[in-house]
Amino acid sequence: MKTIINKLEYTFLTIIFLLASFKSYSQDDKLTRQEKKAAQKEQQYVNFQILDSMISSKSFVLEANYLENGYGVRRPVMSNINFIMVDSLNAVLQTGNDNRMGYNGVGGITAEGKISNMKITKNQKSLSFFLRFTVTTQIGFYDVAMNIYSTNSARAEITGLTAGKLIYDGWIQTLYNSRVYKGRSIV
Repeated sequence: MKTIINKLEYTFLTIIFLLASFKSYSQDDKLTRQEKKAAQKEQQYVNFQILDSMISSKSFVLEANYLENGYGVRRPVMSNINFIMVDSLNAVLQTGNDNRMGYNGVGGITAEGKISNMKITKNQKSLSFFLRFTVTTQIGFYDVAMNIYSTNSARAEITGLTAGKLIYDGWIQTLYNSRVYKGRSIV
């Protein structure tokens, strides 16, 4: 009888300690969520500072995961052949398709040219940037309007002299971390 009582006491104490540990863990979990949120906010601010230096030096690549036309039709694409590259005073606008050949050798078009009229707007409150610039290429003039966010996501709208637009939706990379493949430019 005494051993049964000892086993019950042991079991009862074990249950109490387990419940106490679950309760303390749940309180720590709330603190952890707050700490995670603070860490995420801090990381976004650090990213904002890094993006500021990349944009100021005009040295970055928007690697598109999706392309969208003016009618809202959105298609997933390969980011290494669909991109907008800004390198100092030059830019490359490229579309590609891995299933067929195109003018540029990667199933699309590569337009390379000089950047002019670049305007950069920095929003400290939302930790984002808005860029607007014109690219003069061999095949025409293109206006680029780009939103870049501190999460490293970006969205750019390209319009030309003709009706229509193309929207690149993806991620910002440095020129050195980018994994893009530039096809042949149209001459």
